Amino acid sequence: MSGFVEKPEPLQVPGLVHLHTGKVRELYRNEAGELVMVASDRLSAYDWVLPSEIPDKGRVLTQLSLWWFDQLADIVPNHVISTDVPQGAPADWAGRTLVCKSLEMVPVECVARGYLTGSGLLEYNETRTVCGLALPEGLVDGSELPAPIFTPAAKAAVGEHDENVSYEEVARQVGAETAAQLRQTTLAVYGRARDIARERGLILADTKFEFGFDGADLLIGDEVLTPDSSRFWPADQWEPGHAQPSYDKQFVRNWLTSPASGWDRRSEQPPPALPQDVVDATRAKYIEAYERLTGTAW
Repeated sequence: MSGFVEKPEPLQVPGLVHLHTGKVRELYRNEAGELVMVASDRLSAYDWVLPSEIPDKGRVLTQLSLWWFDQLADIVPNHVISTDVPQGAPADWAGRTLVCKSLEMVPVECVARGYLTGSGLLEYNETRTVCGLALPEGLVDGSELPAPIFTPAAKAAVGEHDENVSYEEVARQVGAETAAQLRQTTLAVYGRARDIARERGLILADTKFEFGFDGADLLIGDEVLTPDSSRFWPADQWEPGHAQPSYDKQFVRNWLTSPASGWDRRSEQPPPALPQDVVDATRAKYIEAYERLTGTAW
């Protein structure tokens, strides 16, 4: 079992229909048929949405996504229409709300990897492949791959793991033409983002994107290249052979698996609230990622 420790009651806003509560975002539809995405300060770890929130996280993710959408606009268009807070919505939605085109989403997590870690490393250690792609012998946790690879995953329900699938399986699901477009666009976006991150002293180890169609046009949707969807490592500390320090919820994972938390992740018990120092350190990490990437102060 996993999911929300306690699923929040969605806010009811006049003129908006609530569609979905995700791990981090609330999704609404407005009277024009557009989607309204509101990023919360919720945090998930080990397939649980935790009882503690990280202040400013929703705004950081939203503003960072907007910055990246601008950097990528010549490669792939995005779903953002405006950042206006809908009439009647609370003032604290400012900075964490996106009004977006309603796309026909492709049911595939489009993952690009330039370095070996996470689920890719687990699969490599068993089979010397990731998503059916053969990789050289001798790679370890944190190794740079010979070239970036497209390693798609089937989207899972909240609380379930996305499952890595082969490119052939994606082609069967969505058609050969769309599969080729997804792979090409994913790797092009990853390449651009990797180069931008590298200029700022960061390694983009891997990332995942979601795409959808607006008529015949493929658009990038959801969030993009944030610490929630990407692994960013400080380049000056990169040392293959073990887990790398990362701009994400590493402080949270470390605490949850430490004796201090008293929590057994193999049990069905929900995780406990985070101590204030872990909340503060995690918030600082998200803001540091934003500032290093964008070059602007939070």
